[in-house]
Amino acid sequence: MLDNKRTTPILALIGALALLTSSPALAQSAAPAASSAASGSAAAPAASAAPADSSAAAAAGDAAPAQIQGAGKLGPLQMFINATVVVKTVIVGLFLASVFSWFLLITKLLEMGNLNRESGKFLEAVRGARSVSDINRIATSDEFVGNPMADMAAAAATEVELSRQAGLAVAGDHRDSTINRANSAVSAVQASLSRRLAGGMQFLASVGANSPFVGLFGTVYGIMVSFINIANTGTTNLAAVAPGISEALLATGFGLFAAIPAVIFYNYFQTRISHYGTRAEGFVAELTNAISRQLDKGA
Repeated sequence: MLDNKRTTPILALIGALALLTSSPALAQSAAPAASSAASGSAAAPAASAAPADSSAAAAAGDAAPAQIQGAGKLGPLQMFINATVVVKTVIVGLFLASVFSWFLLITKLLEMGNLNRESGKFLEAVRGARSVSDINRIATSDEFVGNPMADMAAAAATEVELSRQAGLAVAGDHRDSTINRANSAVSAVQASLSRRLAGGMQFLASVGANSPFVGLFGTVYGIMVSFINIANTGTTNLAAVAPGISEALLATGFGLFAAIPAVIFYNYFQTRISHYGTRAEGFVAELTNAISRQLDKGA
């Protein structure tokens, strides 16, 4: 009986402990502990994955500039090398047109300078002629071969000499007819002089008028290609599209480089040719008067 009384409190204590361990309060306290442990274990891989993503992004950022063609060393020569075939053709054509314009400048400067110098010498010599035969002799001398004014004087004097050789009267009532024939011969020489002085002027006018538009064509084509590349690559990064646009604008620069000197040269030579034409017209009037005087004197 005493043993049962002793074991009863022991059994009651064991039962109380079992109830305490199975109560909801203890289960809730254990669950947060487990969840915190699980979240800690899951956060560790995420934290380890985050640096990997950032390092990959940094590597991609470092590799992006290396893919840009000519990055850090873009210049006119590099732009030309990277340009498309059409833009290169436009630039080369405009460059050759500009070179030929400068060649025409040097050639016509030498031609006009020599023309004015030789014409001045011829005027001094022909003004001392005493007859139509003297005019013809001076004009046909080797010293003035190829001079337009000498050719005019030679044509007029030769016409008078041919009229005499044909037995025609060149003085008196027939003086006006003789002078008219002489003026006709001079007009033929003047026409050839105009063609000679106008040589190369049409080219300068064409280059000056059309080069900007040719350069603009190259620019439009190059920008169109750049926008096509933007659409194909899906990037609008300025560093990626700037080389293509700059190559296109290079064509416009070459167009202006060819056009501006051509226009200046054309206006300059047009003025000099006009001045020489005025001088030639004055010489024709002087030559007509000299022949008329010689015919009146019977020389």
